[in-house]
Amino acid sequence: MYEVELKVRADHGPVRERLADLDARHAGAVVQTDTYYDAPHREFAETDEALRIRRETPVEGDGQAYLTYKGPLVEEESKTREEAETPVGDERAAADLLDGLGFEPAATVHKERDRYTIGEQTVTLDAVEGLGEFVEVERAVDSAEAIEPAREEASRLLVRLGLDPADGIRTSYLGLLLATENVDFSE
Repeated sequence: MYEVELKVRADHGPVRERLADLDARHAGAVVQTDTYYDAPHREFAETDEALRIRRETPVEGDGQAYLTYKGPLVEEESKTREEAETPVGDERAAADLLDGLGFEPAATVHKERDRYTIGEQTVTLDAVEGLGEFVEVERAVDSAEAIEPAREEASRLLVRLGLDPADGIRTSYLGLLLATENVDFSE
């Protein structure tokens, strides 16, 4: 599976108004805490990969943890990459498993996410601790041939939301936080 994603820095107020005008369906709000890991056998920063445990807690309800691997970016125009993710029943056991294999926690990213759907696309309004507000438009596709049409569709949606796809950011939130030295290494 490929995650085709366009991300821009944007004030959420005007975007929420546009989402209402487009009859977007609210898909829920969550708080996420992502703990990223370094690998003992290669440098993820050099290979442009990521391994994380994500704790996702809905504004109302119980949380769920996920183990996620993100491969290197596959194109220049977006944050598209192969992704594998699975729910984890016991977050502590997953962390212990990674620790036992030599993976070490590298950094933690905290964010609040508010999700909307329009057709097959998800629009996410992110408030990232230490960075500010962002908007992501994304869609999962099954084949490499579907990446370009999905990216073009995401670009058109950004324009409909009053945003400029040329302002796209390909760097992950972790990368942006590391660049500002505003990342939490305590967890």
